[in-house]
Amino acid sequence: MDLAPRKLDVYIVRKFITTFFIALLLIIGIVIIFDISEKIDDFVSKEAPLKAIIFDYYLNFVPYFMNMFSPMFVFITVIFFTSKMAADTEIVAILSCGISFHRMMVPYVFSATLIAILSLCLNLFIIPDANKTRLEFENKYVKTRFKSVGRNVHYQISPGEFVFAESFSSWNNTAYRFTLEKIEDGKLVSKISAETAVYDTLKGSWRLKKYFIREYNDDLTDRVRSGRQLDTVIDLSVKDFYLTEKTVETLTYKELNQLIETQRMRGDANVKFALIEKNTRFALPFSAFILTIMGVALSSRKRRGGIGWNIGVGIALAFTYILFLRFSQMFVHTGVLPPAIALWLPNLIFAIVAGFLYRIAPK
Repeated sequence: MDLAPRKLDVYIVRKFITTFFIALLLIIGIVIIFDISEKIDDFVSKEAPLKAIIFDYYLNFVPYFMNMFSPMFVFITVIFFTSKMAADTEIVAILSCGISFHRMMVPYVFSATLIAILSLCLNLFIIPDANKTRLEFENKYVKTRFKSVGRNVHYQISPGEFVFAESFSSWNNTAYRFTLEKIEDGKLVSKISAETAVYDTLKGSWRLKKYFIREYNDDLTDRVRSGRQLDTVIDLSVKDFYLTEKTVETLTYKELNQLIETQRMRGDANVKFALIEKNTRFALPFSAFILTIMGVALSSRKRRGGIGWNIGVGIALAFTYILFLRFSQMFVHTGVLPPAIALWLPNLIFAIVAGFLYRIAPK
């Protein structure tokens, strides 16, 4: 197969990329208008500066939204301009000139590669910092969506050291019914119990109030000490008592891997949020290839009803993919599937569908 660049390749790539970004700009403009109408009361009541609204929020909202819905934009783009090419008998002319259907796919795959690389770069290098600024703005000027991890928190903060807290208050950074246990060779060596543990944000330490320290000896005897107040430093901060569903969106790839390693060591159930984020960052860009092939296979046939039917089917399938991708996260939360399988499952299923449609597409 001749892969040398042709005018046809430039023509298709230009149509693909141009249509993609035009659709992107139109949809983003509409979404921003609806978002402003929804949050305008919060902006006014909390006196958010116009500069912060534009540069801290919406300028960082655009790459996040663009990447999140890039599969839909790619699919609709391919469906739209390929259907138009088919309606104008351009595809019939291309195939009649001796160019095979497989060769015609080369510029499509090249364009999908450019979009996938863009999406991956956004995920790994741009969006985490953008999300950090955007979420800081939301926490300050938009209704709070901040949640604590709830009751009965149990962490392994380091090998052999375990922390338990019956509950945690975000208002005063206080853990109630706090316990710190140290275990060596499968034996309990010491146990610190406190009525409350208050986190000092300046010193990065915990202040235990009404505490008891019990140290266990090899001869089965123990030593008990108590006091009204004790300051201690452990590998635990107040941030560990909050859900990381939004926090993981602000972490770089390296920081995300470090968080996963730490949470796995601690036995933290919130590790699922970090694993979902990690797998999504790679699964989402890869969808550009699958949806491009599927879009061409669906829209390359000339239809009597024009391009309306193809666009309708394209929008429906694009929303189905995004919904499936979001729904697959429920498999992780319920423990049905591990994140690496659940987040790639939509790509696998749609790849099979794309392969079937490509096989039966008119060539």
